[in-house]
Amino acid sequence: MEYPGIVVVGSVNADLTVNVPRHPSPGETLLGAGGGITPGGKGANQAVAAARLGSSVALVGAVGNDEHAQAATRLLVDAAVDLSAVEHVTTPTGLAVITVAANGENTVMVVPGANGEVGASVVDKHAALIGGAELVLLQGEIPADGFARAVELAKGRVVVNLAPVIDVDRDALRKADPLIVNEQEAQLVLGRDAAPQKCIEELLREFSSVVVTLGASGALIGTADGIEHVLSPAVQSVDTVGAGDAFTGALCHRLTEGDSLADAARFASRVGAIAVTRPGAQPSYPWRGDELPS
Repeated sequence: MEYPGIVVVGSVNADLTVNVPRHPSPGETLLGAGGGITPGGKGANQAVAAARLGSSVALVGAVGNDEHAQAATRLLVDAAVDLSAVEHVTTPTGLAVITVAANGENTVMVVPGANGEVGASVVDKHAALIGGAELVLLQGEIPADGFARAVELAKGRVVVNLAPVIDVDRDALRKADPLIVNEQEAQLVLGRDAAPQKCIEELLREFSSVVVTLGASGALIGTADGIEHVLSPAVQSVDTVGAGDAFTGALCHRLTEGDSLADAARFASRVGAIAVTRPGAQPSYPWRGDELPS
């Protein structure tokens, strides 16, 4: 059996997006626009991002037997992601409610739905697929026991984008190479408030490699050789939804192509930059051969 280069064990969501002039204050009602359903979920987003760039990708996850399942998976199908390990369960497909302000900043509320079924028993069903992958990619939108079991089954490189930061087995988390977090997530994993530079310095005492993403300011890349600041191209942001997933999927794509972590991050920053110039998550991701900002 020929295994894909990347196996993503993660979430599949339908994204309900509402555009607002600004984010409302507590108790305030605002009129918005949009309301369409697009594919999302951090696992699915990252799978699509890597597959569009040319990686062979399979996804382990779950969707419901409802009207949102097809909408949630259509761009995975379009990108030729292997969905044979995506379970169909009675729980509704995961749903993310996203508000996007005029300045491009977003808020996201996630109802896990079927993603909550991706525990150890479901992951075990796909042990051969996970064990055969060159790289296994995980996030924080599936149950902790499913996360830990996937790490245990992985024989290749494990990459973790712990978003959101959930309480997972620390020994399993330490196998991340790299651990990818944004500034806020880095503080949560560390367990205290600190500047990004301090966070990555302290996290490197526990993890073999760490990436702290800084939005428009790029990312800090930490390995045993030191810490490097990778800059992001300057672009006009339209919608930041899914940009971090574009970065992560692109980074994993380049790691399986043989790049160093720093070189992979430089490429991934360009992919993340182009994603924010287009609306939506998966629809904004570039294809192999597309011109990227520099």
